[in-house]
Order: sequence, then structure tokens, then C-alpha cells
Amino acid sequence: MRHNLLADVLSAIKNADTIGKKEVIVPASNLVRNVLNVMKEYGYIGNFEFVPDNKQGLFKIKLLNKIVDCKAISPRFSVRYKEIEKYERRFLPAKNVGILILTTSSGVMSHIKAKELKIGGKLLAYVY
Repeated sequence: MRHNLLADVLSAIKNADTIGKKEVIVPASNLVRNVLNVMKEYGYIGNFEFVPDNKQGLFKIKLLNKIVDCKAISPRFSVRYKEIEKYERRFLPAKNVGILILTTSSGVMSHIKAKELKIGGKLLAYVY
């Protein structure tokens, strides 16, 4: 555990959402904050807040029970703008269902926004 913090956080969110919890507490990092912002923007989670402790801190996330599956993608594939559809077919169940989360030179964003900006990046996770 804790070799891939993003994978641990996403599996904690999925497990808590599956059993019907209303909130979950996960370890914090800047990458996790950016991924949570994208998930919140698309309505998969509610608000989240940073809770300081004597270490790296924690995020308290409100769940909306809308997540069917969310996982980190490992290894983090480099994706060009024109290859995004290939990875959509690989990781998402149907067209226009769910999002791929990428880290780009312009920050962490969904594949939808990356297509609009016509930029590629590295795949981090998927959510649907």
C-alpha cells in the first residue's frame, strides 16, 4: 500500500461509494487534489475539504453515489491528441459515458477538455 497514492485513493472512493457511505477520508497530495477537482467538476463527487494532521494531511470527500467504477491507469500511458479516442474505447464502457483524467502541460483535466484544447498528456485515471 502507498506505492501509488492515486490508486489507493480511487479504490477507497469506489469501495465507500459501493457500500453506500456518504463520505470518505483519504490521504492528501497535490495530484489527488487536482484529480478530485476534475471528478467534482463532472459531478462524480461532492465537495471535499483538506483536513490538516501532523503529516501530509487528509481529504474529507462527500460522495454522491454516482460512481460505477474508478481506477488509476498504470503505467501512465503518454497519449497524443489524436489517440485519445483509442483509450476511450479501451477504458470507458461506451461513448460519452465517463471521463479519462489526464495530466497535461496545462494541468490535470478530463479527456473532453483535452480534446477541445487539442493537447495530449499522460493518462492518470478513468471514472464512470
